[in-house]
Amino acid sequence: MVPGGRITLVGIWTIYGVYCLTGRCQIPTSAKSGEQTSLIITQNSSDSCGRKRRAPSMESWSASLDDQLAKLPIDSIRGNYVRKVKDCIFSHTYPTPFISDVRLVAVSEDVLENLLDLDLSVAKTDDFLQFISGGKSISGFAPLTHRYGGHQFGIWAGQLGDGRAHLIAVYINRFGERWELQLKGSGRTPYSRRGDGRAVLRSSVREFLCSEAMHYLGVPTSRAASLVVSDDAVWRDQFYNGNVKKEQGAVVLRVAKSWFRIGSLEILSNSGEFHSLREVVYFIINEHFPAISRTDPNRVLAFFGVVVSQTADMIARWMSVGFAHGVCNTDNFSLLSITIDYGPFGFMESYDADYVPNTSDDEGRYRIGNQANVGMFNLNKLLVALTPLLDNGQRRMASSILDGFPALYYQRFTELFRSKLGFLGAREEDLTLIVSFLSMMEDTRADFTMSFRQLSEITEYHLRNLSITEDCWALHDISQHLDFPAWVAMYLQRLKSNSDDSDSARRQRMKATNPRYILRNWMAESAVRKAEKNDFSEVHRLQKILQRPFQMQRMAEVAGYSHKAPEWAKDLKVSCSS
Repeated sequence: MVPGGRITLVGIWTIYGVYCLTGRCQIPTSAKSGEQTSLIITQNSSDSCGRKRRAPSMESWSASLDDQLAKLPIDSIRGNYVRKVKDCIFSHTYPTPFISDVRLVAVSEDVLENLLDLDLSVAKTDDFLQFISGGKSISGFAPLTHRYGGHQFGIWAGQLGDGRAHLIAVYINRFGERWELQLKGSGRTPYSRRGDGRAVLRSSVREFLCSEAMHYLGVPTSRAASLVVSDDAVWRDQFYNGNVKKEQGAVVLRVAKSWFRIGSLEILSNSGEFHSLREVVYFIINEHFPAISRTDPNRVLAFFGVVVSQTADMIARWMSVGFAHGVCNTDNFSLLSITIDYGPFGFMESYDADYVPNTSDDEGRYRIGNQANVGMFNLNKLLVALTPLLDNGQRRMASSILDGFPALYYQRFTELFRSKLGFLGAREEDLTLIVSFLSMMEDTRADFTMSFRQLSEITEYHLRNLSITEDCWALHDISQHLDFPAWVAMYLQRLKSNSDDSDSARRQRMKATNPRYILRNWMAESAVRKAEKNDFSEVHRLQKILQRPFQMQRMAEVAGYSHKAPEWAKDLKVSCSS
């Protein structure tokens, strides 16, 4: 901890003539002795043309002025003891290092090299391992934990916040992109409530794999840079049935443009902290919504409109790949409309609009077919939080914008499913074909992902002749439906309206839209079970395969990743306990 004064930045290196991690920070000439200078990380390794290149070590990371995040209100109380926090956006809290040795067991090459400008070889260094596990603190550097509230299962839960996460850096990469680096599972904070601030290996494996898988599926999401495991004992009652057992602790380094969520604004509005509310909303608009003018008197209204539209798109994309988030509380809904906080998620296998991935969700509030309704509920809570910043006319306009959410969602959902069926353009019969296909899928309990994928792979000739073998197991299930022949006839007639199209082009187009591989629960569970025995081979295999979900891969076929779920997987359960 640097003596004297208020540390104003996290992530962000505050300089007193000290060293940053493993490299020397550049101190601006305007900084006088003893003054604090707010900085964010950049990378100063360049080629002969002045273009930044991937750094072979973290020593090439340097600092530059200055990030506005540091100017948001910071908790005046230091320390990570649990308490009611007021009048701030963030608290300064350091990660708690593991006692036992830590091991880096997985890393995303794409995140390291293309988001963080680091060569993959950096992952082999001890400096990197200590950085991503919370084991190394830097003099003058104070990590941030975020204060937020939220509606959980429809009920206001009050203060929540980063109970086991620390924002450890803000990085500007060679493309000028700003990324916030956050550790999850890195120890207690003022927001830990009754928790220990840790995350267990099983949930960390799932988050690492799924956030990366969602990216390659084309769904807006946070990313995962690394997965670290220790032998520290973490005690969990996985299914809240009194069966507490010892598990391994783990930390995921998560990366996102921002970790602000609806609950970030709810806690301020609910507490009457309207000055801070205005301050953080303007920061979010200025930093992340550049198309909205800073001088626009309706900029808060415009911000709300963009969030409504982008949330509709995000949920429609979830539905297009059969993804159920599992805990769609307002504290888990990003203001940038990216998928965050992977907990008891699941990809639907047999088509079921009532599919619930979370065993803790007894009422099925967050079932897959209700995600759009929950999205509108959450957006309504966002509107309530923003109301103190809106005049009467703007409030009426905001209500109208929210009323338009179902139409936005319906439009985006229809567009995505038109593409999944290979249609070009839009015709009136499209919705009938989409709904009918899903209805037959539901009646026959056919697999959602493989039904669309096998429809992408089958030729028009075989489809017309209803020649669907059991090799196409999901589509074969649907073909047993009495309405299937009539649907095929209508479908083929619709395909004829695709101008300048061919059956080969149709199949190629559909295969680029309908994945062959998703992170099914049984696949994640298989990887977790091996990981708990210190075998991360399946984690690495899944990570590699899920980077190309639309391409058939021999390794994946041998592993059975496009086959029916094995018998042992039918009773798998996932809970909020992590």
